[in-house]
Amino acid sequence: MTEQQRFQLRRDIPVENGYDLLVAGGGPAGTVAAIAASREGLRTLLVEATGALGGMGTGGMVSSWYCLGNNVHSMVGGIVVEICEALYERGAIEPGRGPEQWQRTKRGFGFDPEALKRLLDERCDDAGVEVRFATRVIDAEVSNGSGGESSRHTVRGAVLHSIEGYSFVAAKAFIDATGDAALAERCGVMCRAAGRDTERIMPPTLCARVTGIDFDRFDRRRDQQAGVDRAVSDGFFSQPDRHVPGIFRTGERDGILNAGHLFAMDALSTRSLSNGYAQGRRLADEYVRFFRRYLPGCEETHLSATAALMGVRESRRIVGEYELSWEDFVARRSFPDQIGIYCKQVDVHVYDTTPEEYARFEREFTEAGRPADGEYYGLPYGILVPRGFTNLWAAGRCVSTDVRVNGSLRDQPGCMLLGQAAGTAAAQHVAAGEPACALNTRTLVATLRARGANLPQKRLADTMTRCPPTPPGAERAR
Repeated sequence: MTEQQRFQLRRDIPVENGYDLLVAGGGPAGTVAAIAASREGLRTLLVEATGALGGMGTGGMVSSWYCLGNNVHSMVGGIVVEICEALYERGAIEPGRGPEQWQRTKRGFGFDPEALKRLLDERCDDAGVEVRFATRVIDAEVSNGSGGESSRHTVRGAVLHSIEGYSFVAAKAFIDATGDAALAERCGVMCRAAGRDTERIMPPTLCARVTGIDFDRFDRRRDQQAGVDRAVSDGFFSQPDRHVPGIFRTGERDGILNAGHLFAMDALSTRSLSNGYAQGRRLADEYVRFFRRYLPGCEETHLSATAALMGVRESRRIVGEYELSWEDFVARRSFPDQIGIYCKQVDVHVYDTTPEEYARFEREFTEAGRPADGEYYGLPYGILVPRGFTNLWAAGRCVSTDVRVNGSLRDQPGCMLLGQAAGTAAAQHVAAGEPACALNTRTLVATLRARGANLPQKRLADTMTRCPPTPPGAERAR
């Protein structure tokens, strides 16, 4: 008896048919994946657990993007640029920022999260994406082979849960853009879990929206770190954390507050996550008081709201057909099957408040892990594909990388690049019948280029770049 039949017998779950693609997660990666696939003609269902699209950029209040360029040329193209240009045309990005931020420079821009919510709603509607809010994937049915070519795995459908109860959605293709690889894990994909397959977990932050900042007087780059160091010396903070990303401008007197590490919080544990939300709200209030007391231009800073979504930096990553490594990053490696390029420095946040850990972060963030102007690294197609799967892709921070590369690629612009590639690959799978794990990557690259993607590699290949996997548990965070 199939899993679908078991669910039907136990709960009389209705079965929904007729979809080409189910995308789980409406964050930056999932929303762009759904738009890309629908524009290629797929009947696409996008399910999102919250009430808005945009993920970290909206519900998570991480409403600032950078490293869209490398100070020589752009990293991004296609739907990412379309979104940037639309926000600019609507006056929804911070004052003084414009096309240069996504055409060339590393320095990015803040934006109005409410404007992004509306924009993504419109783009999905225009593309014909069916969006279902307050809904999440909780299980899946997978057909597994027994050896050779037949050892490939095919997802037959996924179980959704909402206020209406349960339903089983059958589709031809599936994309996991949950951030936590929740769908992939339910499908039996080999995954790496932070804190299980690494010694430590990169801490998340509960971001917030703040108002009342005089940006003519407040200079984050010039003043902030000195203020943090003074406050630590004064014993002001409840935890002496010198790593404070800080306030990033989004409007005339508005900004986002990215401050307060939740050390050892496990996003895969509801108990840990729940405690983290409560502690994150306390820390947000504490950091607003810090900015008022220690930083010029912030005397009237007001905490407008804390985020509805935890700013998780690390939870699960799939083991894919290729695992992008620190060695690839350092070599600035290009791939014939790359579906994007990126240039953000490695940004693995401090694991604790010790001076040694802060020195490690500073060294990695400013030296060893920072591409020079004009440099970038390639994103091979195989990091999207769970090993051996015919119709399942991952997109966003749960793709197949090591810890340090994940610290670069987890940012929203990178996730959007991965989303467009995954959605386009799913459309190629449905149209040509090519398995995800054996897709013609020459065709995929050509399609992405035709849709505006920035893919400068000169050499192409029909098959993806592969590498032998590192067994889970063998990788250890520093």
